This record gives sequence, structure tokens and C-alpha cells, in this order.
Amino acid sequence: MVTQDLNSQNVDATPMGERLVAAGLLSDRDLERARLAKREMGCMLGEALVRLGLVAESNVVKYLGEELDIPIAEKGGYPEEPVIIEGLPEHFLLNNKVVPLALTESTITLAALKPQDDFVRKALHLATGKKIELQLGMAADIEAALELYVRGDEEDEVDSLGAFDVNDDEFVEHLKDLASEAPVIQRVNQIIQRSLDIEASDVHLEHFDDGLRLRYRIDGVLQEASQIADANLSAAIVSRIKLLANLNIAERRLPQDGRIMMRVKGHELDLRVSTLPTVHGEGIVMRVLDRQSIRLDLADMGFSDDTFEHYTDLLQRPHGILLLTGPTGSGKTTTLYASLSNMDSDSLKVITVEDPVEYQLHGINQIPVHSQIGLTFALALRSILRQDPDIIMIGEMRDTETAQIAVQSALTGHLVLSTLHTNTAAGAVTRLEDMGVERFLIAAAVNGVLAQRLVRKLCSECKTPSELPADVLKSTGLEPFMSAGNQTVYEAAGCEHCKQTGYRGRMAIHELFVLDPSAQRAVLDGADAHQLREHARARGMRTLYEDGLHKVALGLSSLDEVLRVTQDQNEDPGDGLYAA
Repeated sequence: MVTQDLNSQNVDATPMGERLVAAGLLSDRDLERARLAKREMGCMLGEALVRLGLVAESNVVKYLGEELDIPIAEKGGYPEEPVIIEGLPEHFLLNNKVVPLALTESTITLAALKPQDDFVRKALHLATGKKIELQLGMAADIEAALELYVRGDEEDEVDSLGAFDVNDDEFVEHLKDLASEAPVIQRVNQIIQRSLDIEASDVHLEHFDDGLRLRYRIDGVLQEASQIADANLSAAIVSRIKLLANLNIAERRLPQDGRIMMRVKGHELDLRVSTLPTVHGEGIVMRVLDRQSIRLDLADMGFSDDTFEHYTDLLQRPHGILLLTGPTGSGKTTTLYASLSNMDSDSLKVITVEDPVEYQLHGINQIPVHSQIGLTFALALRSILRQDPDIIMIGEMRDTETAQIAVQSALTGHLVLSTLHTNTAAGAVTRLEDMGVERFLIAAAVNGVLAQRLVRKLCSECKTPSELPADVLKSTGLEPFMSAGNQTVYEAAGCEHCKQTGYRGRMAIHELFVLDPSAQRAVLDGADAHQLREHARARGMRTLYEDGLHKVALGLSSLDEVLRVTQDQNEDPGDGLYAA
């Protein structure tokens, strides 16, 4: 045990770094790198080693414990309820990463992230007057244990909310005060940091009668993280997020949209915040955009070879409309950005109209829509045409006016890229018709439509082979995509690398409908979406489902995942695609 006087103990003075080198876990060169980083970052050597990814934290803790002769705080040794110690402020614990483990009349046992910190040790002794015994704890274990103190402190802080009228100005001011308290700030920061750590695309904070539920969308699937039972606590958390997003904290009856720009662990995060009033209180969804993680290389978008070739040909045409379709969150905007990045912005004038501008692209003029001041897609498009553009990107075709201007732009020598919300590529034709665009204009202006969905990729560490019977291969439509005699596909299993889901990351599947002369004639003849789709398939178009099957045959995704994502596709009963 470590008492008040750590230096008085008879310990082996061999430094931790040298112990790691001797154990073969670290090279001399990497040790020197870590020492330089330690000086630059102003941190402990162990922290520098972990930040640089040179040594696992568990090994750092083990050998540091040996150097200091300090026992390791085991994960099961942390209390389920916070140990409250008189005279020891909770903000001191939070700021210094110290967790009380046990309390006796004369002694306090604590887990500390930096037990060798002389200031922390002396401050604990002076604040409590008791003998201090320190153990070395893992950062994740300490953070989890400190959440108990955060929640407890927050509950105490918001107990007084009931004394205020919900429409009272004093109530609003009180919320602002609570939202500015350190525990609430830390709790919100933890939620945002967690979203980055687990690579979540969205954070959901939802009010129900039993409290505030926190969920993260990971690889397109919502996963529950925690439940905050005290409904009053939600007011402080929601208020904090609204303040960060520059929203009206007093308005709790109407939906609001805002934006948070912040730097977390060296990453520039762009959080799109949306609030929605519900029966039990305001719900919040934050779309997480990590500027450093986005890939804008068109070759990395998951295209099959033939689809990629046809799509790049469409991008090289001097004029016409190229549409991307798919549901919300299917990666349409990312593909559009990658398409623009693939173009020569030095020789071409490229202008975009977006709501909002998600990523800033070098050499491209990007216009954010401001509907509050009348700057709509349609108004921006009219102005763009006077700017002598070569390529125009419209974030979304939402109304008749925008669609008609886009068609006119395409017919007057501009290449127009945009998105629509349709289930299939061929469905874009009937959607444009519904928006008031004549069929002869569609046939003349639209070059092609790319439908896109995102499927989860199998975890490379744990995916397991499975032999499918020949009749299943045939009934699912998978047989043409398998090599001769091969009946092996892969299924999700689950391991620590993928958090037991069996999947890690996502990739796109595509359906490219090219309006060649034959398809143009079909459009002019009044063919509906189903007829256009079958016409395109007869001419070699690979559907979303078929492209998904191709990914299954390559071992990149599972059949179950492809079926889940493409289940809304209207296949003929005779196709047998969903017979499995």
C-alpha cells in the first residue's frame, strides 16, 4: 500500500520505461520518442506511451505499479455506490481522477490515475486528516467510477427545479446556471467523446416517463448506452447542449436546429443538433461529423468495377443531370463530395448549394442555404447561373422550382449533381414527374441515376464461414455471383474488436440507371418505375440487392445484412430473391 510518504518506501528504482524495454514490449527508440512527447505534452511518461499507441495501458499500469510498489486497483474492486467522504469535494475527485474505494476510521483507500503525484497525495491527507492509501487504476475504470459522482452531484443540483414555474424567467436562468456547472459540462463532454470513441454517426437523447435514454447509432444500428432515471437531470443536460448549439434555451415547445463545432481528442467535430418537443420533454439528436475520418476518394466508395466505370463516364459528361438517390443516412452526400473531389477544380468552375455545408472542399465555391433570410435552393440556383459555372451541385431537390431550374441548367450546358429521396434508381424518373418536370425534359436532361445504400461490413477478426445448400444459393439469387463449386459465405460472430456485433464499419452498395437512348425512349413512352427498372436490368444494370449479393460472395458482408438493408426493394415474386 502507498501511504502519505511514498518516497519512504523501499522500492526498486528501475524506471517503468526500462522495465518495458527489458520485457520486450518497447524498443529503445520508441522509449526515446515517448520521452520527447512527454516533455512536449507536459504529461507523465506512461500517458505519453499510451497516447502514442506504443504500449497498451494495461502493461503501463502493470510495470508502473512495480516501479512504485503500488497495488493495482482491480476492476471488481470499485464500489457500486459512491463512497462519500466528508471534507473531500467531489470536483477534486473529478479533476484529479481519484476514486475512493474504501473508508475506515483512520484510513482512506483510493484508486488514482497518477498516484505518484505528490500534490494529490498531500491534498487528500490535508482535506480528510486520514491516512491515505493509493492504488493505481486504469483510466477507463476510473472514468466509469467517477460517473457515479457526476450523476449523484447532478441529481442534487437539480432537485430544486420543482420550485420554479416552467414558464418563469427565473427557471430559464436557473437552467443556464445548472448547464454551466462542472458536473453537467463533464457529463455532456463524456457523451460527445464517447460518440467519437465508438465511431457513432448519431447521438440520441430521448425523454420517456422513466427518464432520459441515451443511444448511439453505430454502423446504422441504434445501441442503447445508458438510462438517466432522474427526469429533472435531463433539463440540465438538454440545456447544456442547446447552449452549445446557440439555440433558444427558453423555447421548449418548438423544434430547433443548431450546430456545435468543437475539437475532441485532436479531431474537429461538427455536430448537427436537432431538438424535438415530446410529451415527456425535449428530445435531442446530434449528427456527428468527424472531418478527419471522411474519405473523399471515389475509388473508396465501394463501387464494383463495372458500376465505377459507368459512373465516372457520367461525371465526365459536359452537361446533364446526375442524381443520387437513397434514404437519409445512406451516404449520398459523401459520394457527391467524393465525386466533386474527383473533378479538376483548377480548370472547372464548381459551385454547390447545400443545407448545410457539411465539409469544406478546396477550390470549390460552396453556398449554404439560409431559408430564414430567403436564400433558398431556387434563389441560389438563379444567382449561380450568372456566375458562369461548369458544374453545379444541389444538396437536395426538394421542390418543383428547384427541379425545374436544375433541368434548365442541364439543358443550357451545365453538369448538375443532386440528390433525391427514392427507393430505386428508376424511381427518380417518376419522382421528377411528380415534381412537375415533363417527361421529354427528363429524357433530355437526365444522364443517369445512382441509387445507394449502406451495409455493415463483417468484422475481419471474427467472421465465420458457412456452407449454404445449393437450393438456398439458387433461391436467394446468390448462385451467379459465386465461383464454380464454391458454396461458402461468411456470417457475423462477434468479438471484442467489433463489440460483439460481428460487424465493423460500413460500405456502399449501388444501382446505376443510365439513361441511354433506349431508356430515353422508354421514358418518353410513359414507362413507370417498375418498367424502367426491368428495362435497365435487361440491359445489364445490377440492382442494389444484386450488388449486395456480390459483396456477400466476396466475403465483405453477410446475406442477412444485405436482406435487411434491401428488404424494401420490390422484386417480382417469381425472382425468388427473398425466399431464404
